[in-house]
Amino acid sequence: MDVKKVGGVILQLRKEKGWTQKELADRLHVSDRTVSKWERGAGFPDVSLLTELSALLGANIEDILDGGLNAGDFTGGNMKKSTYYVCPSCGNITINTGNASVSCCGRKLEPLEARKATDDHVLNCELIDGELYVSSDHPMEKDHYISFVAFATGDQVQLFKQYPEWALQARIANRRHGMLLSYCTEHGLYYQNV
Repeated sequence: MDVKKVGGVILQLRKEKGWTQKELADRLHVSDRTVSKWERGAGFPDVSLLTELSALLGANIEDILDGGLNAGDFTGGNMKKSTYYVCPSCGNITINTGNASVSCCGRKLEPLEARKATDDHVLNCELIDGELYVSSDHPMEKDHYISFVAFATGDQVQLFKQYPEWALQARIANRRHGMLLSYCTEHGLYYQNV
């Protein structure tokens, strides 16, 4: 760890909050001289303060300790390039349009890598009454099912949560071309172009 870089990140984040060194110090129950020492790279925050410092400054502990804040990659707003995350503990679904560090249930989540749908994971798509009707013969058992279906176009993502022991069905407004994604709890994220 580069103490000067860590100090630079603390300084940057404190200024973004519009706080003085004293205001940050008061929130952490340390002296303003201590905060000054960190920001100059002459010292490092005590490990016991890192969680609270991270929460106050609105940055991940890892980013603070790495001494740099990474700006998200700009994808031009193309929602087809979104990144998906699923928590293995609670099943929460998170979608992001750039780089992010995502955590849930105390775990750092890795982005899912979408693979082209194989025979077992290709969803059935029919155009009915101007809508795309999506269904599947995929098992929808308690331990093996499709958790969500998403339809991504350049400007939006429609997400449809699915539940075990229910038939997989979704009606999507026909928006011409897009990418249909499905997440199998056992095999991962798949896509097919529609």
